[in-house]
Amino acid sequence: MAANNIPPSGFEKDQIFGMAEKELEYRVDLFNKMTQTCFNKCVDNRYKESELNMGENSCIDRCVSKYWHVTNLIGQLLGTGRPPM
Repeated sequence: MAANNIPPSGFEKDQIFGMAEKELEYRVDLFNKMTQTCFNKCVDNRYKESELNMGENSCIDRCVSKYWHVTNLIGQLLGTGRPPM
């Protein structure tokens, strides 16, 4: 990365954009997996109503919350290099 207010070179810019692109791909993939997992777990296959009922809403809320919590925990553990507890 450039220091002392020196603009980044073309190579550094390419690296930065490449990392940002990979991060975006990861986030989209994570969101899609979470959506599919929580939908399959919480929504009945027989669509009886046009909107989610209270139980489905609660289940999805808990599922998404747990999914993000675990994802963040794993990211922190991998970032610190510590073995899991």
